[in-house]
Amino acid sequence: SVSRTSPNLAFVPACPPPDPVEVEELQRFVSSSKRLFVMTGAGISTESGIPDYRSEGVGLYARTDRRPIQHAEFVRSASARQRYWARNFVGWPQFSSHQPNTAHLVLRDWEKVGKLHWLVTQNVDALHTKAGSQRMTELHGCTHRVFCLACGDQILRSELQKHFEALNPTWKAEAFGVAPDGDVFLTDEQVCNFQIPACRKCGGILKPDVTFFGDTVSQEKVNFVHQRLAESDSMLVAGSSMQVYSGYRFALAAREKQLPIAILNIGPTRLDHFASLKLNSRCGELLPLIV
Repeated sequence: SVSRTSPNLAFVPACPPPDPVEVEELQRFVSSSKRLFVMTGAGISTESGIPDYRSEGVGLYARTDRRPIQHAEFVRSASARQRYWARNFVGWPQFSSHQPNTAHLVLRDWEKVGKLHWLVTQNVDALHTKAGSQRMTELHGCTHRVFCLACGDQILRSELQKHFEALNPTWKAEAFGVAPDGDVFLTDEQVCNFQIPACRKCGGILKPDVTFFGDTVSQEKVNFVHQRLAESDSMLVAGSSMQVYSGYRFALAAREKQLPIAILNIGPTRLDHFASLKLNSRCGELLPLIV
């Protein structure tokens, strides 16, 4: 039931086509698993046209000296929030229009037939949700939701876009390049007159429902994911170098439980030295070959 869509390879590092021997090895790995735990990262969404941070040559860090906003800076600084939301406002129409690619659809289908026990994504792009995955945890949250830091009230990001438009009817800005989390690059001059709405209920600070760099994932969510991993019999990492500890901890837990671990990622990962299987291919090219 996977629909074939043409991948967008602008932000995908070069890699060789899948090796038939490796395809067979991954097929055996998946076939022998009854309760597969899957963790995905930015590398599964690059084929949908969303850049990642770390890929060689094409990731944000390779193309620019820009760095994502830090949690403490967002909370502390009104000007940092103004800059963040102005950039996010301009980037939102394009970012929110990205669609799942073949890899997302394959994982959805594995869930439907009972192969995939639980999916944990480190991505905040909602593409697994759009694909129809349900047995899933968004480890770092989702940019499609916004909440108030003071009272916790939630609002859809699409609703917030309308508030931005109402507050900034004549504000216009031309973007310079797109970043992985949906914002764009703007100059300080462009940002300085941008108006930001406060929480509709208490007047507090609005923040996307995502874990910014420097923040931590809630212990409740971490415990929940550990429980799903404890119910699983193997782990597949798709499209992640696992450089961020919030995700890497679950691979360490899988190793401790002596679960077989397979990695599908272009380029090296933190798990390469203890994985059962490492494949250096595009997720959207290799996963559809597995039945």
